[in-house]
Amino acid sequence: MNVMDTSTYSQQSAGSSVSPNAQSASGMNDMFLKLLVAQVQNQDPLNPTDGTEYVGQLAQLSQVQSMEKVASLMQNSSIMMDNLQTLTTANLVGQNVMVQTDRVELQGDSVLNGRLTLEHPAASVTVQVKDATGTEHKIELGRQQAGLVDFTLDAKKLGLPEGKYTLSAVTDTAEQSIPLEIGGTVSNVRIPLKGGVTMLKIAGLGEVPYSSISQFGGQASGSRRA
Repeated sequence: MNVMDTSTYSQQSAGSSVSPNAQSASGMNDMFLKLLVAQVQNQDPLNPTDGTEYVGQLAQLSQVQSMEKVASLMQNSSIMMDNLQTLTTANLVGQNVMVQTDRVELQGDSVLNGRLTLEHPAASVTVQVKDATGTEHKIELGRQQAGLVDFTLDAKKLGLPEGKYTLSAVTDTAEQSIPLEIGGTVSNVRIPLKGGVTMLKIAGLGEVPYSSISQFGGQASGSRRA
């Protein structure tokens, strides 16, 4: 006989109503004790309940209470992490960051500082810049060693009009999926009202998710000055 089945005892113990909130730890404990007393009082004297069943029921209650406490701790931890991230991202306004991305938004005089990471040395490294129509422009970086390789995307020098572009890097070693990063200054931080990923607005990149940041600090990108 399981003590959690309240229907068995609701009619037999009409004098005792179970009113505590079953969703709280104290309410669960109070309900359990009332049902346990009702079970003992109404058991068949000729066929009493085995004591091990009570032990099992106590174990069930303990597990339920433990799970409730763990869920509460996890919820509190999640709230604390969200608050911490909000405070952290708010302090990023005006700071320079590096963002892992393969997309940029150029103005006529944009000068973006970027870098790529090579796993192997290469005799020829090229950054390809494509516009929405597929027209390709190239930034030749020549021979490079493995590791970080800096480059500059100068919109005026490349003759690139304002618009959105995609970036990729190719080498003579046919290295695949070369990661690219672009530097910029955070102008504002947007936290979605209904929750979700915090978004950062960065010159030359538009809005990017907070998780895309690969480095705090570094050389900022900007516009050409006369």
